[in-house]
Amino acid sequence: MTVGLALAGTGTTSASAATASTTLVVNANQVLRPVTHVASGSLYGLANATQPSVSLAQAIKPNTFVQMPVGGRQQPTGDISVVAPTAVGVGAKLVNRFSDYYAGWPYQFSWSTWTPFISSQVNAMKSSSYYNSISAYELWNESDNTWQSANGTYEEFWTRTFRQVRSIDPTKPIQGPSFSDNIGDMRNFLQNAVATNTVPDVLAWHELISSSKIAGDVAAVQRIEDELGISRRPIAIEEYAAPSEVGLPGPLVGYISKFERLGIRDAELAFWNQSGTLGDLLTGRGGSPNAAYWLYTWYAAMSGSMVVTTPPAQTGIDGFAAVPSSRDQVSVVVGSCNGSCAVTVNGLGSLSLGSTVNVKVEQTRSLGRTVASSGTTTVSTATYTPSNGSISVPITMATNDAYRVTVTPGSGGSGSTLSGSYRITNVNSGLRLGPLNAGTAWGTTVVQQAASTSTSQIWTVTPVGNGQYKIVDQLSGLVLGIQNASTSAGASALTWGDTGTADHLWRLIADGSGRYKIQNVNSGLLLGVTNMSTAPGAQVLQWGDNGTADHLWTVSAA
Repeated sequence: MTVGLALAGTGTTSASAATASTTLVVNANQVLRPVTHVASGSLYGLANATQPSVSLAQAIKPNTFVQMPVGGRQQPTGDISVVAPTAVGVGAKLVNRFSDYYAGWPYQFSWSTWTPFISSQVNAMKSSSYYNSISAYELWNESDNTWQSANGTYEEFWTRTFRQVRSIDPTKPIQGPSFSDNIGDMRNFLQNAVATNTVPDVLAWHELISSSKIAGDVAAVQRIEDELGISRRPIAIEEYAAPSEVGLPGPLVGYISKFERLGIRDAELAFWNQSGTLGDLLTGRGGSPNAAYWLYTWYAAMSGSMVVTTPPAQTGIDGFAAVPSSRDQVSVVVGSCNGSCAVTVNGLGSLSLGSTVNVKVEQTRSLGRTVASSGTTTVSTATYTPSNGSISVPITMATNDAYRVTVTPGSGGSGSTLSGSYRITNVNSGLRLGPLNAGTAWGTTVVQQAASTSTSQIWTVTPVGNGQYKIVDQLSGLVLGIQNASTSAGASALTWGDTGTADHLWRLIADGSGRYKIQNVNSGLLLGVTNMSTAPGAQVLQWGDNGTADHLWTVSAA
């Protein structure tokens, strides 16, 4: 393994050793969905109030924990009332699995105990301090394995229990049917649910064999929804990964990738070995991180938007990627490949990266589920010159390991080397940037104006590092910023005292023909003109990059 190796490359020849079947394609300019870390939760991931520690849980930003009800007897640990403070403290949601009130497998069910339990449990949840953190009630678990015909049909159970829960709590989502890896009975279940008006708010099942079947299962369930006239429900995969896959970063990449790509609402690592291990990301209850834990810290570090990734097939190499709101980085996590593999990243030209990019490749090396890992290692660092906005990064991979590719601005930063005093002119209108009526007061709105000799139309552009600039009006000495430091499209540009807020920082992104996009660091949005106006006095504002000419500016030395 080579650490800290600096290389130069282009997007046309870097991945010659890889083939199409071992290359993941990332389209960094195509947004998939907001980052919510949908797959970072677990079943019985929390054992009690102290195991795992808050710091270990917080570092992976868990989305949802599925836990047993108050007084549950299925497991000796994991009571929702005991673990709720930890879950709430780390920002996670909770699902109450009602069936785990019972011991045994199959569950030791009886109607005489079930009906009063449901009443007491739902009322307890409604009065609990963590009620708002409960995302759903799960009525039963894996009826295809645990429901006994002596108790009647599962459909009858579902209808009766659904109605009882709804009579006590009319609003909290109910999820189900919570089948195991077999969704063969989904049509029969949903037909009954439609007929009895008990369609779950969230469709839930488990994926415990292979990530390769997830897309087909989702398509099959959604086809049934459409045929039965059911509006598309959010999907929860309450348990995922096979026993041979948990704790191994490489195979888990495939699950996360498909859950993100398919728009799953939340997914939880299965409970195969021990509670309180965040879904086998720790070597044991109260134990240390294994290699898979570091994969989930990479996932937790993502912010902004998940972007489109395309694997060559349902099996083999796969990955997921994100671009932060500042649009100055691409983070790709990839795995499930062996030998000569590659990641191709397209769409770099639409980001704030510049004419060259730095690429860092890291690895979390699998040592086995029960073996502690001290962290990740750097495989290489390299400088690439994108070709038509693309690069290809070769990586020699091992199937059970996972890798992170981080793309950041090269030594040229945003591609701009501006420093000095300039007049800034809108390409669409031919009018100059300036404060309204040459105003010098804090909060003066910024507009486009006919050319004049006023120094209010002269801006001092000062680099502050990392490809970022402050843009200061020469007449007033105030900085260009955004009203209320807003991150919303349509917020007005203004001049303000330099208070150090991020909305006073800008990137000047050259388009290669002498024009610039001026991007706000705080919002990631571009400086433009309201309604693409060509009239003097039109308000300057921030907006998404939709390719219009009012987002382009010329910068001429004053």
